[in-house]
Amino acid sequence: MSFLCRHKLPGSQHFCGLDRPADAPCGAFEYIRVERAEDLPAADPRIVDVAVLDMNHGWPNLGHDCLVHALLDASCALLPVVQETGVRVRAVSFDVRRSGVIPEAPGGRFSLYVGTGGPGHLDPHANDGASEYSQGIDENPSWQTPLYKLFDDILNDEHAALLAVCHTFGVMCHWSGVARPVFRGPEKGGKSAGVLENVLTPEAVDHPWFGRFGAELMSEGRLRVLDNRLFDLLPTPGAYPRGVVPIGWETLGVGGPRGDALTMVEWARDAGGVMPRVFGVNHHPEIVDRAGQLVLVEQKLERGEVSAQWVAERREALTRTFPDENSELRLQRTSNYTLLGPLRFHLWRQVRLRAESLGFAIDLHEDQVAAGPPFVAHL
Repeated sequence: MSFLCRHKLPGSQHFCGLDRPADAPCGAFEYIRVERAEDLPAADPRIVDVAVLDMNHGWPNLGHDCLVHALLDASCALLPVVQETGVRVRAVSFDVRRSGVIPEAPGGRFSLYVGTGGPGHLDPHANDGASEYSQGIDENPSWQTPLYKLFDDILNDEHAALLAVCHTFGVMCHWSGVARPVFRGPEKGGKSAGVLENVLTPEAVDHPWFGRFGAELMSEGRLRVLDNRLFDLLPTPGAYPRGVVPIGWETLGVGGPRGDALTMVEWARDAGGVMPRVFGVNHHPEIVDRAGQLVLVEQKLERGEVSAQWVAERREALTRTFPDENSELRLQRTSNYTLLGPLRFHLWRQVRLRAESLGFAIDLHEDQVAAGPPFVAHL
């Protein structure tokens, strides 16, 4: 399927690219925020609901909005399907940590879940509001048990998918026991932030999806990432549980040796054996088009939503480049393999199944994503 929304044609205003999440003008996408149980709208047979697990505890951030926009962009590419069937996508954002609202388990209205980054320790019991790693967060940890139950349910349902970044990835490591969080002290240079580097594992090179990424990265398997993390995730001693595949490691500086922290993990694969189904990363592949993100940062500052220090940190991370390379191109490639490709695959699957359940035969299949070229530069 080749399609470009009229709102994104050259010379037109890019309605869907910046500012706060909002309904798409084309009608393919909606956004709902849930901070209380009564905020959840009724299910609709012509709406594919996607659960966004907002782990920010009310903190200002770019990542949540960028994940919503990633869903929006993937939905807008389906506008011909929307026009033919009336099936559209709705992102339902749950304020997990601050409000304690958790989406229902798969098998009903949700089959695709997306988890954001966020501040503080990965174990909510450790966030006392005073320690350095708490980042001022003093939270009620009651959300942890139902969220871990949700993770269990997703893992055990071969038709459900969970894609996670940064904080949610760390929470998943804690949930599964795959790795333990270790605060990055002075010996590791403190917080890891900016455009840095990861390296693929040997298991990733043999993976049907990430192996293609490795082929593009050449022999060293080194990829650019946009990092913003206080914790390393150190693997638990012993073999990985069945089905768990390590995909990436940190490097000790760009061009340096492999470090000891896991940065990407696959917990389950789709039934076709190609695309990750339960997968997380410790970087920010949702933040693409850094020039656009800088505009969003300035808008947040103008509205008084963020501090000057917060803005300065984001400016530094979003403007860092490396000589003799196109950092934007390399970050875009990382985003497509570690988030946007899998996200589009699972979203298209849900839209196809919903349209078929309503009696429509459409020219759309998720295998087009799995088999097609995952990387298209929009620079």
